[in-house]
Amino acid sequence: MNPASHPDTSVTKVTSSHSPRGPHGEIYLASGIRTSMRLWKQEAPGASDETTRPYETVGYVVEGRAELHIEGQLVVLEPGDSWVVNAGVKHKYVVKEPFTAIEATSPPAHVHGRDA
Repeated sequence: MNPASHPDTSVTKVTSSHSPRGPHGEIYLASGIRTSMRLWKQEAPGASDETTRPYETVGYVVEGRAELHIEGQLVVLEPGDSWVVNAGVKHKYVVKEPFTAIEATSPPAHVHGRDA
């Protein structure tokens, strides 16, 4: 069967209060074949380790403030801001105030240990 001629019409609903948690405190939301969403809810101030990931991340700040250190640049993230971290790019986050953000990752971050 050709997926283009017979698209998947199923719907997935995820209630975040029942969603699984990831190894860094993230809450996994809906996930498709090519994209997934996750929620960072009231992340405490502090810094993550510098890392690279094998997926692209697009995020949106709901509340709080953080810094994104990416390839020698500093990006301040505040409510209403969105950002992109391309796959394979060195970066780290420094949370300055309790931080809530929604991210989409492509391909899905939690599949095949990509978040490890």
